[in-house]
Amino acid sequence: MDFENDLNPAQYQAVTATDGPLLVIAGAGSGKTRTIVYRLARLVQMGVDPASILLLTFTRKASQEMLARASMLLGHGGETLPGVCGGTFHAFAYAVLRRHHQALGFPQGFSVIDRADAEDILGRCKDELGLAKGDKSFPKKSHVAELIGKSRNKETRVADIVARESCHLLAHADDLERLAEAYAASKAAHHLMDYDDLLFLLERLLRDQPDIRDFHRARFSHIMVDEYQDTNMVQARLIGLLAPHTGNVMAVGDDAQSIYAFRGANVENILGFPRTFPGTRIIKLEQNYRSTQPILELTNAILKGAGEKFDKTLFSTRAEGPKPELLRPFSDITQAKMAVAKVRELARTWPLHEIAVLFRAGYQSYALEVELGKAGLPFQKYGGIKFSEAAHIKDVLAYPRLVANPLDPAAWTRCLSFVPKIGPKTALRLFEATRIGDRQTLDAASKKNPPLAELFAFLDSLRAMPPEPGPVLERVIAHHTPHLMDKYPEDYPRRLTGLEQLQQIATGYASLEALLADMTLEAPDEDQRKAREDHLVLSTVHSSKGLEWSAVLILDLVDERFPSRHALARHEDLEEERRLLYVACTRARDYLGLFVPETLYNRQAGACSPVQPSLFLRELPASLCSHVRESLAGCPTPRPGSFAPYAPGRAASPEPVSSPAPPRVDPSQLGYCRHKIFGRGKIIARLDGGKCRVNFPGFGPKVILSDYLELEA
Repeated sequence: MDFENDLNPAQYQAVTATDGPLLVIAGAGSGKTRTIVYRLARLVQMGVDPASILLLTFTRKASQEMLARASMLLGHGGETLPGVCGGTFHAFAYAVLRRHHQALGFPQGFSVIDRADAEDILGRCKDELGLAKGDKSFPKKSHVAELIGKSRNKETRVADIVARESCHLLAHADDLERLAEAYAASKAAHHLMDYDDLLFLLERLLRDQPDIRDFHRARFSHIMVDEYQDTNMVQARLIGLLAPHTGNVMAVGDDAQSIYAFRGANVENILGFPRTFPGTRIIKLEQNYRSTQPILELTNAILKGAGEKFDKTLFSTRAEGPKPELLRPFSDITQAKMAVAKVRELARTWPLHEIAVLFRAGYQSYALEVELGKAGLPFQKYGGIKFSEAAHIKDVLAYPRLVANPLDPAAWTRCLSFVPKIGPKTALRLFEATRIGDRQTLDAASKKNPPLAELFAFLDSLRAMPPEPGPVLERVIAHHTPHLMDKYPEDYPRRLTGLEQLQQIATGYASLEALLADMTLEAPDEDQRKAREDHLVLSTVHSSKGLEWSAVLILDLVDERFPSRHALARHEDLEEERRLLYVACTRARDYLGLFVPETLYNRQAGACSPVQPSLFLRELPASLCSHVRESLAGCPTPRPGSFAPYAPGRAASPEPVSSPAPPRVDPSQLGYCRHKIFGRGKIIARLDGGKCRVNFPGFGPKVILSDYLELEA
């Protein structure tokens, strides 16, 4: 091993600093894993007993990879470095608790339960307490388990988690608290531990049993912790309890990539490491091996506005490359088409699987998924469910499917599933009666079951409406929302947001048939767990961490989308959103595209409303990006750099065009027309100068030259 030549100067310092507490701030793409691997090898080469080294990671795969690579460096072959205690926090805790179970009051040992076991126990406890009998609004066992897990990892009451993250469940907060207490008591009575108990019981063991604590402190001469920014409070305390008297604790991580507070991760652990371990040496890995310098200039500027942080400046030897591109579509409706056009352009340089589109929340890709399907571009999605596969989307689309085709069996089954006292057999009988026109059977069933009669009446009312997708979907969503609340009590606000996206998408269609075709004519997915060749990647930013692509597009960079609406209320949440944007931007190797819609569709207003670019972008020098604004001709148009917010009326002013298309609309005529950008609209007035005032669903009234309108026959 040639440590000095194999490593850059900062990596070499981290590898050779083997005494005392050490904090390595590893910027994105800076060779963090390489540094840990070489330090492991260095310690063993120095004569440190491998059995006295503890390597803690967040995944078993990560620790195995590091140990195998260190073994290769030492010439031991590809097997895991023998003797080193390496693994996850939970695996380590399990091993120690197994060894000392009697000291915890488990003379016969204990069992570890998985999520399914935990949900079974919660179900029994709920029944024993007599909670929520017949109350469909009470959250499901799976969601209760999730709430309890969050409360443990954040070390706060379940009621506090509900108040902050699930306000619609506040009526059940006291009962959920009682259920959490009963669940804990049941586990203790039966000598059971769940995933979270392992850490807290290990802490109790080390805190209350000094002899056991001293044994393990003497056992490990060196502790190394990967991804320290992702540790929660109990994990940080465990490191303090296990730290050897020599203080040889190395924490590796990046405060700027701490984005998992919703799981209990606490950025204060890494920020406060030097205070926890006095005399800490801090080494910063700032040379980036992934991105071009223009991309890093942008990411450095994003971090400059952060509050408490470890200052660092990422740099790259790849000085050349295009500036990040800031793209300004008129709205989040046209953003999807503009993104597809950009993907097609990028696909001339890189294969599709080297291109990723990132977004803050899963629903933000719904319109793009539809456009990709129409364009025939294959994709796979990480984080969130694909739009066309989400159960609540399928439920809502079942109603217009029955309007378009009253003999659709799958749609009948979905609609009837929300009617009380209608099981699969009855649903099949009613469908058969519909198919053969047996009104007597249908009328008899309706008289016996008023909710069924209401469903039939609702479907009849939909068929009587003009077949315009926007208004039809609006009525369907209003009708279905109570069912949504009953079926998904734990997260219906999130699902309702998805339905609002569906209605927004529908406004761009001239017919129900076209909408339903685009929703369903998609090739069935293969295994989503593996990256697929020649498939565009769609991913939430959280799911993208640790990955990289040649080209990255980021959607919806406007206030209340990124940063999210909820993050604007608390300073610490806003700071995490800034870090989330940093993580997103640092996934790009060669091209970075930032989409900043000028307006967002507002379902309540039935029109698009102006929005501000993300406050994180408004802080940046405009010179860091090249700026492109969508023109009314439907083409991206380079513009002078500016992060200025949308100015009312600007989007309705067409770009000068040297040779406009020949007139297609007689201004004296009124009626429906189509526009290349705004889609289908109704001409409501004719104006001087060959202009028309057109009302476009989702955009509101626009004054447009008749040259750019095509009258519907």
